[in-house]
Amino acid sequence: MLRRQARLRREYLYKKSLEVQERQTFEKKQKLKEALRDGKPIPTELQNEAELLNQALKLDEAQASAIDTQDDEYARAGIFDPKVVVTTSRDPSTRLQQFAKEMRLVIPNSQRINRGNYVINEIVETCKANEVTDLVILHETRGQPDGLIVSHFPYGPTVHFTLYNVVLRHDIKDQGNISEAFPHLIFESFNSSLGARIKSVLKYLFPVPKPDSKRVMTFANDSDFISFRHHVFAKSGHKEVQLAEVGPRFEMRPYEIRLGTVDMPDADKEWVLRTYQRTSRKRDLL
Repeated sequence: MLRRQARLRREYLYKKSLEVQERQTFEKKQKLKEALRDGKPIPTELQNEAELLNQALKLDEAQASAIDTQDDEYARAGIFDPKVVVTTSRDPSTRLQQFAKEMRLVIPNSQRINRGNYVINEIVETCKANEVTDLVILHETRGQPDGLIVSHFPYGPTVHFTLYNVVLRHDIKDQGNISEAFPHLIFESFNSSLGARIKSVLKYLFPVPKPDSKRVMTFANDSDFISFRHHVFAKSGHKEVQLAEVGPRFEMRPYEIRLGTVDMPDADKEWVLRTYQRTSRKRDLL
């Protein structure tokens, strides 16, 4: 089974590389087309290929834009509502179990399962057999939730986060009433290509909300730490709106992205956080 998954992943990466080549060829065609349209000289780097590119332009004149497959794993996202499973590490503490219950309420259309004696391979196979789109695994250290893994099916990616300052719903004073409506999402400061990648992983855990939904979830990035907040709002007057925090709340920081599902320990690493390298120039990753 692992060999089959590795083979399918290789086939996917091969197709993806072909699309990258096609996109590069398309960009060259566009440059040649613009030069011919504006009556400008053909760019120097295209002069050796000008004749071939011109013939290709005549064949696919109707082609308008290149295919962007940076997040091709999520190409069909938004067409169908996601189906998410939430579970924990083995032998979870009472606090981690409560956090898992609250995360099930945070993510619509999700289902929480007890880890029990199941191994990761069994959980993954069950998820794939039931057309689950994402698996969320929560980890802890000494009773404090400190890890979150999001694995997308069927081919990945799998993103590992470290959790900080986890505050459960019942630890928040004057918390608002829980709602299971599809939430509106707010993403702040996800500007880089890595930020866009993380944004896609988080965004497609949630279905498309209705315009009148009164539930809001915020992912705000600050120096690579993503703050998560969960609110509901209601009108208190003609022009006034009150926000009530529902919880839970926490900060999360990505430290690894793998091009595969969580049961593939040998999957290629797309990105790894390297804290102590290239420290001469500080810059935000996300």
